[in-house]
Amino acid sequence: MAKRDFYETLGVAKNASDDEIKKAYRKLAMKFHPDRNPDSKQSEDKFKEAKEAYEMLSDPQKREAYDRFGHAGVDPNVGGGAGAGFSGGFSDAFGDIFGDIFGGGGRQRGGPQVYRGADLRYNLDITLEQAANGFDTTIRVPSWDECETCHGSGAKPGTSATTCGTCGGHGQVRMQQGFFSIQQTCPKCHGSGKVIADPCSPCAGSGRVKRNKTLEVKIPAGIDDGMRIRSTGNGEPGMNGGPPGDLYVEIHIKQHAVFQRDGDDLHCEMPISFAKAAIGGEIEVPTLTGKVSFSVPEGTQSGKTFRLRSKGIKGVRSGFPGDLFCHVVIETPIKLTDRQKDLLREFEQLTAEGGAKHSPQSKSWMDKVKEFFE
Repeated sequence: MAKRDFYETLGVAKNASDDEIKKAYRKLAMKFHPDRNPDSKQSEDKFKEAKEAYEMLSDPQKREAYDRFGHAGVDPNVGGGAGAGFSGGFSDAFGDIFGDIFGGGGRQRGGPQVYRGADLRYNLDITLEQAANGFDTTIRVPSWDECETCHGSGAKPGTSATTCGTCGGHGQVRMQQGFFSIQQTCPKCHGSGKVIADPCSPCAGSGRVKRNKTLEVKIPAGIDDGMRIRSTGNGEPGMNGGPPGDLYVEIHIKQHAVFQRDGDDLHCEMPISFAKAAIGGEIEVPTLTGKVSFSVPEGTQSGKTFRLRSKGIKGVRSGFPGDLFCHVVIETPIKLTDRQKDLLREFEQLTAEGGAKHSPQSKSWMDKVKEFFE
């Protein structure tokens, strides 16, 4: 009888992730395991089928061969594949699954646990101009180098590490917890499979010493506050031959004296005199690329916003730059001379004589106050 497709057996799609495959297998194993279905030949057959499918699809090389050549690519008669029948107890079916959960490392059956290095974060403070234009910089981050005294062995010169007696050099031990047999990292050697009786003094037995290294970082134009740049492999080194972690450079933009950023747009306050606001005229405003001029219309009120298109920032994922929004703030003059005060009093009198047409907002506000008290 022809074998069923492994993906069909587990009930997953061909592009299923490792986690999806693992969850599907665990569900079937819990359902059809012989220990839970005694004297059921059908359950045992289904468990064998699911176990074989999981063993093939959980191994990257076997999965690739199966995807390319089907069952012929993993034929046990050709390559000594995993077409084995059921043997062992309930713990064998879940050794890989629970080993990943409780063991704290990658699946390393019969060998020391391999650990990926931790990721590191570096906070980089930059100016708004640097964020808008991008730039290249260098940073210094902590690193680890091989100890020159023990050459990475961790043992004092003239001595060597010995095989761990607790785990027999496997880096893992099994612990029986009721119905489950759980695989854990060896508490004595911490997964390395080796024990150092006389550790090297400079590195305290770790085989490595801390150093600082200089890295070049390219900050792209348009980067925003809180964004991160990943430097692959420049995190902490792995343990027992594991891959290193990554370094994440997190961007923090300093407060600017003139502009506030909102995505790709910029905002600024634009103080003008009440005379300029009343009669209008040309004014200059700053941008990140230089000064620009535009006309303030007659009768401009405080709080009025002017929009200068494409004078903002072009973000890292944007096709066009944002805009600059100038918010008018009418400035009240201070420290006036007697002549200036006299002119303002005359101006105030003339304005009052002209009626509400000169101060429409005041007239509207006074009408509302009157209605309120009435």
